[in-house]
Amino acid sequence: MKWTVLLGTLLASLATDCAAQAATWPTKPVKIMVGASAGGGTDIIARMLAEKYQAIYGQPFVIENRPGAGNTIAADVTAHATDGHTLLLATNSAQAIAPHMIKLSFDPIADLAPVALVVVVPNVVAVGPAVKATNIRELVAELKSKQPGEYSCGSSGIGSTQHLACEAFGLATGTKITHVPYKGSAPVLTDLVGGQIQLDFDTTSSAMAFIKGGKVKALAVMSPKRTPELPDVPTLAEAGLPGVEMTTWYGLFVTAGTPKPVIDRLYAETMKAIKDPDVQKRLVGLGGEPGNVTQAEFAALVKSDYDRFGKLIKEANVKLD
Repeated sequence: MKWTVLLGTLLASLATDCAAQAATWPTKPVKIMVGASAGGGTDIIARMLAEKYQAIYGQPFVIENRPGAGNTIAADVTAHATDGHTLLLATNSAQAIAPHMIKLSFDPIADLAPVALVVVVPNVVAVGPAVKATNIRELVAELKSKQPGEYSCGSSGIGSTQHLACEAFGLATGTKITHVPYKGSAPVLTDLVGGQIQLDFDTTSSAMAFIKGGKVKALAVMSPKRTPELPDVPTLAEAGLPGVEMTTWYGLFVTAGTPKPVIDRLYAETMKAIKDPDVQKRLVGLGGEPGNVTQAEFAALVKSDYDRFGKLIKEANVKLD
């Protein structure tokens, strides 16, 4: 009886401590690590969330861009953080693809805890002003009329969804496209407009402003269905190229070992933030579908994508240059 009372008292004390942690966190400014350069889709979404978090929590939420290494530098910083005030806004590029191609000093599954799925966006086949094609059939014909590798595609890094989408498109069409890795989508799109590269299989979240501004042409989206923001742009399947799909998800992570009440509240506040009409409008405006899954479902998505892309990379023999 005595031990039962003591155990009950201990559990009650732990519950109180956990609740107190959630109520008092954060006690200082919070960093949101972003593995891509400023101006890209990940950066745009991170800044959108930071604005909401700051209003909710009453502490500054500061974006820290660490581009490079397949977007894994930011994940590495978060995995090894000891301050309890470091978050990561990541994509499947960094969490499910790059780890199969780059030797990391952390385990993306064990050392980072998934918090919330923020948004899923389609990748889009975008071409620069110098490309004459106005649809996928014409693009394939134009590619085949060139010397192999004469046309190049940019991406935010080797192993990114943009890179794999470019490789998958080349395999499916029997064309050879030279891959040029960058440190984020912003410089890719700048060079696409400038003619240094001809193709980009970027996310709509990064490319939408360039598409709507008429700076680049969107020939097809790589999702199973059209995006409402680009209603006249067909899917690749509709354009005559079925079976080649690519979408990119953006999700919030914390360092493994972060107290569960802190994670639970972050999940709840993130869900509130992305359901805010203004945020919904901005996410949909980027061509995205706001996340609406539980923490457990998001964790399952991270793991299944990790396994799926690992198999794809092996089968396609995609390697670092």
